[in-house]
Amino acid sequence: MGCGPGDEAAGAGRPLCLIVNPVAGNGRSRALLPHVERVLAAAGAEHQVLESASLAHARDLAAAAAGRGEVVVAIGGDGMAGALAAVAASAGAGYGLIPAGRGNDLASVLGIPADPADAARVLAGGTLRQVDLIGVSTPRAPEAIVAGSVYAGLPARAGEVANTTRWLGGSLAYPVAALRVLAGWQPVRFAVTITGQPSPHEFDGYAVVVANSAYFGAGMRVAPPALIDDGMLDIVLMRHGPKLTFIRALAKIKDGSHVSLPQISLDRGTEATITMDRDLPAAADGEPLPCATPLPAGTPLRIRVLPSALSVLVPGQRPPQRR
Repeated sequence: MGCGPGDEAAGAGRPLCLIVNPVAGNGRSRALLPHVERVLAAAGAEHQVLESASLAHARDLAAAAAGRGEVVVAIGGDGMAGALAAVAASAGAGYGLIPAGRGNDLASVLGIPADPADAARVLAGGTLRQVDLIGVSTPRAPEAIVAGSVYAGLPARAGEVANTTRWLGGSLAYPVAALRVLAGWQPVRFAVTITGQPSPHEFDGYAVVVANSAYFGAGMRVAPPALIDDGMLDIVLMRHGPKLTFIRALAKIKDGSHVSLPQISLDRGTEATITMDRDLPAAADGEPLPCATPLPAGTPLRIRVLPSALSVLVPGQRPPQRR
């Protein structure tokens, strides 16, 4: 995959193709469309709206829009946002985002407002910023591109539970799902190899998170030092301890203070490989990874940074990091 365009021609002044996940946020994406279109019409921004029937269909719509020279705009949650960011980056197209899911971590990191009208103003008059993405692959599957983070172990299993939980929405869905999974959890033997380091990290534990940005799981500050445009990945290792330790980490993760616990360590690199000693899922951006659902025991999951891969419309001033 080549990197995205390096100048404003990729997005500024181009027609917008708004691709909607109609079920995101329990239907919020469809409800906010009138606010978005009203702002775009007032600004004279050429645009069309297409509704997707599935994530695969959304990718097809995005690829076609990129081929027409349009800016690909995702209206949905983090799964939709990451999937269409990958399509836009691969095609060298501009990218925009209207947050409409339960998490919206990518939008928050980019400084894109939660209010749909304000987010639409970014589409109409924002500036282009180059940000990194992540490439992830297994030996038998081609590389997939994701945006925020790749994670293996308990968080991936919790994500499966959260995605099937309809009675509890918003930011509570992920921690509640994690507690449900924790009840029956047994330690996993992880091996994590980081490019440039002489030996792998081998440990029994709960999780590995390889992060391109600080947040995942609807506002959990899993990797506090991570920046989306520094050309590096931040790697969070959570080693085994009493289950109460994981509960403490979950209570602290909102503000990033979980990293003070002795069972948690941080590392950095441009590439990492994860293996686990039993079949378990890995996931990214709130969605299961098709190549790792589950990841067979001993199979390496390769994760690498793709520097400056995406050209995305953001507010005019550099967004502050969410606290």
